[in-house]
Amino acid sequence: MTSSEPSGLLGLLSDFSLVLSLFFPLYLLGLVLPLLVRRKRRKGKAGDYQWHLFVPCRDEEAVIGDTIAYLRASCPEAHVWVIDDDSEDRTGEIVRRAAAHDPGVHLVQRRRPNARLGKGEALNAAYDTLTSLLPPGADRDRIVVGVFDADGRPAPGCLDHVAARRFFGRPDIGGVQIEVRMMNRDDPRPARDGGALRNLYSRLLIRMQDLEFRAPVAALQHARKTSRTVCLGGNGQFVRLSALDDLNAERGRPWTGRLLEDFELGIHLMLVGWINSFCADTYVEQEALFDTKRFLTQRTRWAQGVMQCFGYIPAIWRSNKIPNVGFLELTFFLSQPWLQMLGALLYPIPLIALGLSYARHPEAAAAYFTGGGWRGVALYVAMALGQFVVWGPIYRRKCEPDSGFWRALGWGFVYPLYLMFLYVVSWRAVGRMLSGRNGWAKTRRNAEAPTAGPVAKEA
Repeated sequence: MTSSEPSGLLGLLSDFSLVLSLFFPLYLLGLVLPLLVRRKRRKGKAGDYQWHLFVPCRDEEAVIGDTIAYLRASCPEAHVWVIDDDSEDRTGEIVRRAAAHDPGVHLVQRRRPNARLGKGEALNAAYDTLTSLLPPGADRDRIVVGVFDADGRPAPGCLDHVAARRFFGRPDIGGVQIEVRMMNRDDPRPARDGGALRNLYSRLLIRMQDLEFRAPVAALQHARKTSRTVCLGGNGQFVRLSALDDLNAERGRPWTGRLLEDFELGIHLMLVGWINSFCADTYVEQEALFDTKRFLTQRTRWAQGVMQCFGYIPAIWRSNKIPNVGFLELTFFLSQPWLQMLGALLYPIPLIALGLSYARHPEAAAAYFTGGGWRGVALYVAMALGQFVVWGPIYRRKCEPDSGFWRALGWGFVYPLYLMFLYVVSWRAVGRMLSGRNGWAKTRRNAEAPTAGPVAKEA
């Protein structure tokens, strides 16, 4: 082993730094500018369309009554269809009672063995029921289906925004996703029975979920408008009924059985020629999870769902409906959980090289640093952290202008730690797949979870 070894190992650190310093500013600029310069545009008229909101439920008695009341008040033009997927609690009874007093509320009751087959099959049941009740000759291009979680709270007037000319006013738009926010982002004591440190952790976990959806995810969705690869989510998703009809004709059902049925639906729409879009002029609020175990259960399900969709890459590459930049973006997104697993192994390499250099040749390593090598190390750290820390101030400017700068910067420094969960859930998702656990992992609502020792239940 020669004394030149430290230079070689630490040169690896410099190479990483150079790549990051060249790539990161361009990437960030392209991602953030559309988000920050975006301006609100003219609304449409919800009355120009028929609206049907699907709410798939299983054991949601803690929230479903309030959700029905909220949806009927905030979206009075819409019919609300609650799919009770063989709940073991009072969910069906609550919905049935609401439907008896309100003709705009409908219950789709499912029982085993034809129930608990996944969220996609529950949504298919509502689609079949709605289709069977529509009169012959109904204009299915002007009928829009929205999908909300049992805790979903869309902004009042959101249907007017989705009905705008640039969204469902365009005949080639098949699906629209609205922005997602966390309704409990300002809750001072999310863990009611916890102490000060427990509540600090819970507040930060909630805040990071809000930051994630409203800053980097929103920025990515805006960028995807250019590549025509906007993703649909399970909350705040709107789809034209005629687009669902196309998927039903092609695949035998609109939604299929993967864990990430919402994202998969968006891929299917792209493959048959529809365009998806993203609307940040309105939003839907949902509960953020405030404890680690339930959060990991939720995110493991999401990661596993993306991994299940990896097999769509050949169809995406063969498609003449998706532009070139689109299939590159989708390929990268579908590869992310696998890349995160690889990154968990590769990212520590420069730091390991640094440690080995100091341990084996401290004099040469010190000379390398004093000779200017410290700049490469500093650049590596700045770029590695900076690409995540910057989202704190961006989130403040876009979403929380009343928050102080130093608080926003603190959120930025917490965000990279929060993202470490993504590496954990990728490995957990692989573990579930290898063990044959491909079923739905349901996460308890905050109203159901014990605050002192929260747990997640899987099915």
